[in-house]
Amino acid sequence: MSTTTTTAAPRTTHRRHYAPPPFLVDTVALDLTLDEGDTRVTATLTLRRNPSSPTKTEPLVLDGAVSDAFGSGPLVAIAKDGVPLPADSYSLDADTLTIHAPGDRLVLSTTRRLSPKDNASLEGLYASGSGLFTQCEAEGFRKITWFPDRPDVLSTYTVTLRAKRSRFPVLLSNGNKQSELDDGEWRVATWHDPWPKPCYLFAVVAADLVARSDSFTTASGKQVTLNIWVQAHDRDQTAHCMESLKKSMAWDETRFGREYDLDVFNLVAVSDFNMGAMENKGLNIFNTKYVLARPDTATDVDFDGIEAVVGHEYFHNWSGNRVTCRDWFQLSLKEGFTVYRDQEFSSDVGSRAVKRIDEVRRLRSLQFPEDAGPTAHPVRPDSYVEISNFYTVTIYEKGAEVVRLYETILGRDMFRKGTDLYFARHDGQAATCDDFLAAMAEVSGRDLTQFSRWYGQAGTPAVTSSGQYDAEQATYTLTLTQTMPPTPGQPDKLPMVIPVTTALLGKDGRRVPLIVDGKPAGDEVVLELDAATRTFVFGGVGDRPVPSLLRGFSAPVKLTTDDNEASLRFRLAYDDDPFNRVEAGQELYLRELELGVDGVHEGREPWPPSPELIEALKTALASSLLPGADHALLALALSLPGLDVVGDRLGWADYTAAHRVREGLVTTLARAMAPLLAEVDAALSRELDGRPYAFEPRAVGLRSLRNLIVSWRSRLDEEHAYAHLQRASCMTDVQTALALVALSRGPRREAAFADFYARWRGEALMIDKWFTLQAQSTRAGAIDDVTGLLSHEAFSLKNPNRARALVSAFAMGNPLHFHDASGRGYAFLGEQVRALDAFNPQIAARFLTPLTRWRRQDAPRQEQMKSELRRVLERPACSRDVFEIASKALA
Repeated sequence: MSTTTTTAAPRTTHRRHYAPPPFLVDTVALDLTLDEGDTRVTATLTLRRNPSSPTKTEPLVLDGAVSDAFGSGPLVAIAKDGVPLPADSYSLDADTLTIHAPGDRLVLSTTRRLSPKDNASLEGLYASGSGLFTQCEAEGFRKITWFPDRPDVLSTYTVTLRAKRSRFPVLLSNGNKQSELDDGEWRVATWHDPWPKPCYLFAVVAADLVARSDSFTTASGKQVTLNIWVQAHDRDQTAHCMESLKKSMAWDETRFGREYDLDVFNLVAVSDFNMGAMENKGLNIFNTKYVLARPDTATDVDFDGIEAVVGHEYFHNWSGNRVTCRDWFQLSLKEGFTVYRDQEFSSDVGSRAVKRIDEVRRLRSLQFPEDAGPTAHPVRPDSYVEISNFYTVTIYEKGAEVVRLYETILGRDMFRKGTDLYFARHDGQAATCDDFLAAMAEVSGRDLTQFSRWYGQAGTPAVTSSGQYDAEQATYTLTLTQTMPPTPGQPDKLPMVIPVTTALLGKDGRRVPLIVDGKPAGDEVVLELDAATRTFVFGGVGDRPVPSLLRGFSAPVKLTTDDNEASLRFRLAYDDDPFNRVEAGQELYLRELELGVDGVHEGREPWPPSPELIEALKTALASSLLPGADHALLALALSLPGLDVVGDRLGWADYTAAHRVREGLVTTLARAMAPLLAEVDAALSRELDGRPYAFEPRAVGLRSLRNLIVSWRSRLDEEHAYAHLQRASCMTDVQTALALVALSRGPRREAAFADFYARWRGEALMIDKWFTLQAQSTRAGAIDDVTGLLSHEAFSLKNPNRARALVSAFAMGNPLHFHDASGRGYAFLGEQVRALDAFNPQIAARFLTPLTRWRRQDAPRQEQMKSELRRVLERPACSRDVFEIASKALA
């Protein structure tokens, strides 16, 4: 055996260099004797040369990390076909194990030791709380054993787990349990997964847990045992998670025809987790944030998040597990498709309108800036240094929008036929984005070649519309133009296929019948913008219409229209497309905010908002008192755009001016509508107070509107915030009230936060909320508050949830103080990233995102942000995760 240790410069992996794996692994037998400080792993692999590989004589190279930083110990034993290998027949370094003369078929057995308690990266096998857990996506399996760690190597697994019963009474792995033995001291459990899977879906849990158990009967009559495993004191917070799981299973059968395929579905909650959840076959491992909920501990947003994430991970059973991705460049094949599926699930079981608006707001606040920044990349990237850096909003959320485009263009029925063909054709395979497109093209008979540009071109298309009405000819001519901005490595772009769902509104607010280019088209039509400019002529239009474009946000683009304010107020009042109705209100707000910021820059006094805007808002708010009102939709329409949206609109982010103007507008509107706000507040309180909490659309809408009203009224008198805190009967209201209290100063504020901490100090997720509420406060001195909280007894940078609750919440959720002119916000984040990079590079790289957006700031702030990025790169042993993000940001 030869052993080498190297510190290589970060290497770039390119999609064009993909080649089939030289060896396939048919079966994997793993035997783990589990202990926090000394776990023994024996892996037995049945391998054969891949007939599809062009290489026939090369050695067998397996991935495997050997590092004290990951608790990944050295090789203890190695054998080929049952015979120990001599030292000169293999080579071992920090990253690979090479068998020099493997032959065409072999059974390779390796044994190594691990120390899970020393693995602070939370990838591979690691210790957390009462147990041991795994996280193998994307490349964590190599920290457990040597293997061709790539998603196109699919194998069947048999796993034997051994542990002392007193320490780890629950032993779980993928698939179905074959046997369990217990001699009173040791417990031995064997699990078998009959479905071939890539190693990133491997999972093990060994812990002292209890389960909430239930069952689900599939459409074919098969009974599936369901278990949600948590610590004993958390069991009473798992009912919503279980209901969400059963809803997901039923929905996937109905909507996509996908049935569960094992005897048991295990879901485990862990508090130390880099991600939200992981779809390991038959053994999902979840961040506790997406499992635990009671009305007194979780907000409506938390309940909604649990339902969505449970659905997402369950839906992966088909879109990700049964059909996986060929290589990591195809990551959006499973993630974008599955995000689309979980969005549709949430829409079907909740409010479709509210869900769609929330999706678009997330896309605009997170993905659009990514598309416009130095780390912009296509939905199917062409290269990467560290694959963990590509678990991005582009891959997930924009990827979901690309899937939605298929349905918009082809129609729901044809789209379903395409997914059926895709699943049937590629079941048990590792597929590509091109395979998905090919299935859609085959069932529809359409040439989707141009559509594939959505996978290959980075950036957000900009669409401009203009309309002309000809009263004499009774025609309305709509001209749509698209442009694509240059992005890193892609200076020139080709036109996309952009579906623009369109209706024309008559003077009575109703949709008018459409005749498009001489053909009847109902009262709503999908116009396909597939060139730089397209013109569409609507005939038989008796009066000048108000166009309602991009209805339902039919494509992920930036739309600029020639709407005047009268048209926007008309659509706010009458547009029957919920997204566009809310969009009209947001556009009216943005125009007012732009005027105000311009005034600040020109040294003028605060401007009065237009009387027409105030009247439009009063009319909208008063409609909440009418029978059948959609309170959730009204809350979204009346909410002012956040500072991030205002900054994007301005083209550069003067958050100080934007915050001043925004707060002034809220106060002015609250004063102008004070009697109506009080009336609606009272009416909503009569419906809500004294009734048990319910997570259902109407109750959620009532709470969202009341909490918005309380926030407006508290601008006039902070007593409204304290009164709301006193009467709050659920965490949704408590959190709203505390966020408002956080804006104030003085002993009452400190007492409110002290009381919250004292009550919930034993509940980790509640203390996360406590940190976040302070981190995102816009009150003066927030940077001092956040810096001081680093030394709080409850803070630990090693717990990702806690780090996100303070560090990321401040950097991502408090632009006013993060971008303070002193540069202290940037220095704060840079220091925490450098500290994180020493033990959890994945989280460190994700936290860097706000610093990469330095181009949107003024010159002094740009230099401060770039200086912090350079300091991050200068850290000795800077990880490749952080190196890739920081170096691209500075390029």
